[in-house]
Amino acid sequence: MGGWYSFPGGGLSQRDETTFAEGATGHGGDHQGSDKENRRMLACAIRELFEEAGILPSKQPLDGRRTTPVSLSELREELLGNRISLNGVAQRLGGTLDPSRLTFAGRWITPTSSPIRFDARFFLLEWPESERLQPLVVPGELEEGAWIEPSEAIERWQRGEVLIAPPGLYILRGLAQDGPDKALPRLQQPRNIDVGPFRRREFLPGVQLLPVRTETLPPATHTNAYVLGNRELVLVDPGASGETEIERLRQAARAFEQEGGTFTGIWLTHHHRDHIGAVKALREFLGVPVWAHALTAERVASAGIEVDRELTDGQRVVLDGDPPLTLRVIHTPGHARGHLCFFEERLRAVLAGDLVASGSTIVIDPPEGDMDDYLNSLQKVIDLEPRYLLPGHGALVTQAVLKLKETIEHRHWREQKVLAAWRSGLRRPKEMLPRVYDDVAPAAYPLAERQILAHLERLKKLGEIE
Repeated sequence: MGGWYSFPGGGLSQRDETTFAEGATGHGGDHQGSDKENRRMLACAIRELFEEAGILPSKQPLDGRRTTPVSLSELREELLGNRISLNGVAQRLGGTLDPSRLTFAGRWITPTSSPIRFDARFFLLEWPESERLQPLVVPGELEEGAWIEPSEAIERWQRGEVLIAPPGLYILRGLAQDGPDKALPRLQQPRNIDVGPFRRREFLPGVQLLPVRTETLPPATHTNAYVLGNRELVLVDPGASGETEIERLRQAARAFEQEGGTFTGIWLTHHHRDHIGAVKALREFLGVPVWAHALTAERVASAGIEVDRELTDGQRVVLDGDPPLTLRVIHTPGHARGHLCFFEERLRAVLAGDLVASGSTIVIDPPEGDMDDYLNSLQKVIDLEPRYLLPGHGALVTQAVLKLKETIEHRHWREQKVLAAWRSGLRRPKEMLPRVYDDVAPAAYPLAERQILAHLERLKKLGEIE
């Protein structure tokens, strides 16, 4: 997972099938798989541990005279190149692999709403200072690494310096609070990991993601609602459609309140139906005001939604908690005239609504959409120098400024194709489609045609065309 801090690990390899003979096991209870599958998991864990940290669990202390960084690097390259087996590496270092030193510490499966899913098993390995071969960060798959106490890792996460996926965060919290022995039962059988019917996804402290099924544009099927805050809470963009999804949001809100949170409002990034579907139901359930930009308030009125409080550009709202969240309101028109982003200043994270999406481009549909406004809004957010983007659709973006700049570059590239089509004599968006959008399927042409219109309006504004 690029940009995320995680434990050493990786995917299964065919070579992991034959590393251990039948009967080889780790410790710590049921791995929730067949004996063969569990042996493969142990082999994978040990192989990845050596590839990324340069250590091997062995029945004998490994020969320190043969474990210089150079020789470890050479052995790693031989292993990666299939020129030596994992057992062969251990033998070269004077030892024998010992899977029994690994203790099973839980199995986690990514929820079905995620575009990329993992089925991961975790293991604990005690590695005393008396071992001759000590951990190191082996260059290659990792950008950087460190061997630190679980409590220090949690502190870095709380400061917004690192990202940790939910399983790693749960394990680190357990180790920091109880130590390996006392925490083990809780790690093997994770509990309190859900918020009502949703898997707990607190990628940043005080920022929790609730993906809900909505009436959105394909290929998306869900819209990300967010709960912001550590005690005083706001619910952002509850776009759920259908009573089943709305009830799931009610249950989640009830769970947050049972944990000591208090909801103070529902905030909207903009007025599109996949962001407001459950607003009336959740306002009634929570008994809190709805906050939005004035232009959004005008548009949601037709859906019977009353906006109680106006959010304005530059406004700061502090949500009390430990720590508090300071949110700056950023007016970012383009996708919608009243579109807002929310910038958490300490974490330098932008809750982006439909300013960007992690896996697709955002539709700019005139007259509500304006390409010139949109490009200016992207630059406005770049100027904040954010670390992270939390979009309304898709996964958290770790390289925020890069993503925003790439979005601007892509729009300029597309605009040059529109301009070239115009200069060749084409005038109507529909007839420009095969030239301007020669890289998309015809099924996407109806939306692509609206993008061409948005570019043409911008080009007229710039004086490039008449």
